[in-house]
Amino acid sequence: MTFYAAAGPSSGRPPRVFVAGAGLMGAGIAAQSALAGFPVILEDISEELASRGLARAHRAIEHAASRGEVEPTRRESALSRLSPAVGVGAAASAEVIIEAAPEDLALKRALFRDLERVAQRDALLASNTSSLPIGSIGRDLDDPGRLVGLHFFNPVLQMPLVELIAGPRTRPEVLGRADRFAKELGKTVVHSSDSPGFVTSRALAVLVNEAARMLEGHVAERDDIDQAYRLGFHHPMGPFELVDLVGLDTTVAILDVLYEGLRDERYRACPLLRTMVAQGKLGRKSGEGFYTYPPKSPRTT
Repeated sequence: MTFYAAAGPSSGRPPRVFVAGAGLMGAGIAAQSALAGFPVILEDISEELASRGLARAHRAIEHAASRGEVEPTRRESALSRLSPAVGVGAAASAEVIIEAAPEDLALKRALFRDLERVAQRDALLASNTSSLPIGSIGRDLDDPGRLVGLHFFNPVLQMPLVELIAGPRTRPEVLGRADRFAKELGKTVVHSSDSPGFVTSRALAVLVNEAARMLEGHVAERDDIDQAYRLGFHHPMGPFELVDLVGLDTTVAILDVLYEGLRDERYRACPLLRTMVAQGKLGRKSGEGFYTYPPKSPRTT
């Protein structure tokens, strides 16, 4: 059974997707959903942020089209399915609601409380968290059984994986709907228990944290460490390239969640990472991290 058949309204129209948070991940999720045929509302707390996220989603689709991955008619129809919104009120019209806010537990809890108040009774609630336990995020919900984890990867249109996480109270039918939805987006789904960091963040955090420790300890230089990871482990990019892409602030936040939840010294964030975050060196989004990046033009801001 497809997600359309399982969750679509009686009118026969495709379920509407509401993405809360128009940052890098939210824009990517919105673009992927639009390409899959879903009408999408991309929301943020201000008109400026929502419009910026919408432009980012458009660029992701245009970039895929320029690589020949999306034919012109599909490109045009996907772009037409995207619309911006300010505030969570527009979530009332959606059957699928995906939270893509920063990795802050209090923020996510508050956002889901607001979303639950306006959401349809049978709307799917999903978090794109990369490290926070789903049970903890949904603690204050009236119905935590409708919440599930859908962890996408950056860049969303190019990365084929989605981690699916059931919280301790997630109902089986909710998990099944989320699984069908991710597959209709063209993703491969892996299931994880509701443990801090799940599978991918937990494994990757050790690699990037140790790379920062090696750099701080003068074991090797930045370029040599990145090259060693790429060629020795067949990774598409080195750990410092990856951290710059993800964001150093996000990386430290993930490490903090893992250390707090697992009490394992491997996840205590390397002081170098904390120092760089304090200096505002967050990676690509700030123009400088382990590498420096050219300033963005007004069109790509």
